Amino acid sequence: MKNFKPLIVLASILFAVTLLIPAVLVLPFAQGEANGKLGEDLTKAKAKETSTVSADSAVEVSVYRAAKEKIETVPLENYLVGVVAAEMPADFKEEALKAQALTARTYIVERLRSKKPLGVPKGAEVTDTQMHQVYKSDDELKREWGMDYSWKKKKVLEAVRATSGQIITYKGEPIDASFFSTSNGYTENSEDYWPDAYPYLRSVASPWDKNSPKFYNQQVVSVAQFQAKLGVQLGSGSTIGKIIDRTAGHRVGKVDFNGKILTGKDIRDKLDLKSSDFTWSRKGDNIIIATKGFGHGVGMSQYGANGMAAEGKDYKQIVKHYYQGVQITSAQNMLATITAAK
Repeated sequence: MKNFKPLIVLASILFAVTLLIPAVLVLPFAQGEANGKLGEDLTKAKAKETSTVSADSAVEVSVYRAAKEKIETVPLENYLVGVVAAEMPADFKEEALKAQALTARTYIVERLRSKKPLGVPKGAEVTDTQMHQVYKSDDELKREWGMDYSWKKKKVLEAVRATSGQIITYKGEPIDASFFSTSNGYTENSEDYWPDAYPYLRSVASPWDKNSPKFYNQQVVSVAQFQAKLGVQLGSGSTIGKIIDRTAGHRVGKVDFNGKILTGKDIRDKLDLKSSDFTWSRKGDNIIIATKGFGHGVGMSQYGANGMAAEGKDYKQIVKHYYQGVQITSAQNMLATITAAK
C-alpha cells in the first residue's frame, strides 16, 4: 500500500484540476449572463460608436481659404460645423442651430451637385466668404471662442449631427436656402430683391426679430456723398426722394429722384445700408438714414429662427415657416453620388 500512495495522491489532484478548469472558464461568462451587464455594456458601446458615425462623413469639400489664398480639403461634417459656427452665434437655441445646419448642408449639397464654378479658383468648390458661406476652421474657432471653445464646439457639432444627412427640398430638388440676420418684421419675396422668383421664397411674417439687437440702425451720410454714390441731384429743400413702391416685405421697392428711379436694393447697396427698409431726413449738410432689419431679407431670418426656437418650435417647424412648401428629406443618395463622382 505504501507504494500506491503517490499514485492515489496524483490521481486525486488530476481529478480536482479536471473539475476546476471548466468552472474557471465558464465563471466570467456565467456572471455576465446572470447580471446582464456584459450584454448591456456591449450594446451601449456599440450604440455609442454608431451614434458618432455621420451620414456626412464620406463627403469632402474643397474650400478656398481667401486670406491664405490656398485650397483646403475638409470633411463635410467639419465644414458644416465651421459654417454654422461662423454664420450663427453658438449661444442661440439648439433648434435654431439645427435649422442653420440644415440650410448650410442644403447649400453645399446643391453646390457640389451642380459643379458650377461661380468665381472660385480651379480645384475649389466654395470659398470661405459671403460669396458662398462663411467658414472658419477649428483653429480659428479656438482663437475666437477662447475659454468658451469646448461648450460652443460641442453645441454646434450636436446641431450638425442631429440633422445629419438631411436637406431641404422643393419637389425633390435642393432649394436655394438663403438666410440673413434680422428681418424688419417680414421676409421678402425673392423677386423683390433678386431677379428670380422662387415658389418657396415667399414673404412671411417674422415678428420675433423685433427682439434682435440688430433690428434698428442709424447712419449719417453727407449730402455730397449721398449724391455722388447714388448719382442723383438734390434740391436745397428737405425733400430727398419720393418712395413710389414698396415690396411684399414692407421694404422700399422704388424711389423717384426727380425722374431717376432707383430700387431699394440699389440704394441699400450703394449706401451700404443694413436693410432696404429705410426712412431718411435731411439735417443741414447731412442725411440721417434709419433702417429696420439687417440683411437682404430673403429666406430664413436667423434671429427669427432663434425667437421661434425660444417659443418651443423645432427646427423642422422653423424651416417650413421660412421656406414655404418645402420638405426635409434624406440626402443619402445625393451624397453617395457626389462621393462616387470624386
